[in-house]
Amino acid sequence: MPLVPTEEQEMLRKTAREFVTENTPVKHLRALRDSKDPVGYSPEIWKQMSELGWTGITLPEEYGGSGLGYAELGVILEECGRTLTPEPLLASVVLAAEAVALGGSEEQKRELLPLVCSGDQGLALAFQESGRFHPYRVTTSATPTDGGYRISGSKQFVLNGHMAGRLIVVARTSGAEFERGGLSLFLVDPAAEGVEVTRTSMVDGRNSARVVLSGVEVPGGSLLGAIDDGAAILDPVFDRATAAVCAEMLGSASEAFERTVEYLKTREQFGTRIGTFQALKHRAALMFCELELSRSIVAEVLSAIDEEREELPTLVCTAKARLSDTAALVSCEAIQMHGGIGMTDEEEIGFFLKRARTAELFLGDAHYHRDRFAELQGF
Repeated sequence: MPLVPTEEQEMLRKTAREFVTENTPVKHLRALRDSKDPVGYSPEIWKQMSELGWTGITLPEEYGGSGLGYAELGVILEECGRTLTPEPLLASVVLAAEAVALGGSEEQKRELLPLVCSGDQGLALAFQESGRFHPYRVTTSATPTDGGYRISGSKQFVLNGHMAGRLIVVARTSGAEFERGGLSLFLVDPAAEGVEVTRTSMVDGRNSARVVLSGVEVPGGSLLGAIDDGAAILDPVFDRATAAVCAEMLGSASEAFERTVEYLKTREQFGTRIGTFQALKHRAALMFCELELSRSIVAEVLSAIDEEREELPTLVCTAKARLSDTAALVSCEAIQMHGGIGMTDEEEIGFFLKRARTAELFLGDAHYHRDRFAELQGF
């Protein structure tokens, strides 16, 4: 694991921080929320991100991408986490496009990936069916028809599903509800007959959708990867997306910590700045230590993806459990140290608490990943 970022990564961080600070500060998210914007993000800013190369940063150059690694993507997501950027990097680039890149045919890649890289079309991965993450809990069914499949079921919390030009739907083609085998992935046009997409919003303002599929007919060429073997695509996609979420969580927690330290330096009580109180110094020191530990594991797991290391799944579990704990600690302490104003919508620190809570649950919370870590170790 490199302990010091490369010169290129530092330049990328500088560019990303300048861009999100200017274009997607927290007030950008607030304005979208308060106006009940039907899109939930800015298509103009999304196009600018594509021009910077962000939308194809990890995708191969032959499809219009930059061919860089997750270490570079992590730098961008960490900076986006600092401003709670609502644009769909995680949904379209990390989850959906990665599924196409790993499991799609050459024809599917050449059709879809250039559109993602250019920012002209978004993708969304529809996999979750309940309030808790379980990668193999799938009841949505796909049955063979003459020349294709008929899909029926529903999906929840589909990130940016309301704006996707194409949905990637996880359906069961054999096996029981919780079995790893028997899953298949299908490309579905959201405008097709029988597809109902309803936009929903999470508590942190992140965009999502509920997707209902009522006997939707899709051609045989819509199958992504091999029939009944969708888990072979989903497992690495979920691992990579979880690592990406950890990078974003690190950015959000770091920003919440820095804002809190600044507040401690300026807020006065009893004629004294509260940052001089020893108890608050100790609590701030604990936050700093937890963030530094989190920074190390995020760097490690992103490097493991780029190096294709076998221990990646266990590192993913370690990272998500650690970042979930750190984000919860820092966001709660930030609210408490801000006092009464921290509980108001006027103060932006509350946005970071909400993001920490939703990010903790997304793709499995700390309890889920500790259980998975134990299973991977043979317990």
